[in-house]
Amino acid sequence: MSRRLLDYGPSALLLECEDLPEALGLLPLLRGEPNIDEVIPGARTVLLRLNAHVDDAQRRRLLTMPAMALHETESAPIRIEVDYGGEDLAEVAKQITSTPAEVIRLHASQIWTVGFCGFSPGFAYLQPEHDWLHVRRRPVPRTRVPAGAVGLADSWSGIYPREGPGGWQLIGRTEARLWDVRRPSPALLQPGDRVQFVAINES
Repeated sequence: MSRRLLDYGPSALLLECEDLPEALGLLPLLRGEPNIDEVIPGARTVLLRLNAHVDDAQRRRLLTMPAMALHETESAPIRIEVDYGGEDLAEVAKQITSTPAEVIRLHASQIWTVGFCGFSPGFAYLQPEHDWLHVRRRPVPRTRVPAGAVGLADSWSGIYPREGPGGWQLIGRTEARLWDVRRPSPALLQPGDRVQFVAINES
């Protein structure tokens, strides 16, 4: 699929990208573009909220600007300590035909990148470097998932910022505050951020 730019109401554009790496690689460039107030990424799209008209020349630039490689945008990873004692750790190990200890090693031995945020304030969808932990969602979602629960679903990992329902496979829990309105930026994780999980136990 080639990149497309669609009108999205009277004051926004939707940029459809080839894939998540392209969307992430465009973020630093789009944030510096004139006439754009806010950049909101999705899995393969970027919503551009406008403060002025975007002319044909700028539209062509948005469609043709080369995305930065992810390694060019890298900053130091945000370290998040995890107690890997989640209720679904054994189930995840079963799905990948391995052991709970190996699930922990695979989760904590790679860098995860925030693709986009959604579902609830502070919930970041984390994309892995390697597709080692591709697992199914739970057939029946839980009605209560505790704040700080670390989960897996499809190729994503995520951390529940607050208690609520959820259908991801839970492998651990963290004390990190994912959403805090007292911070200048309430969300701990922003699109494009890199995350390193750190095991504080082995099982």
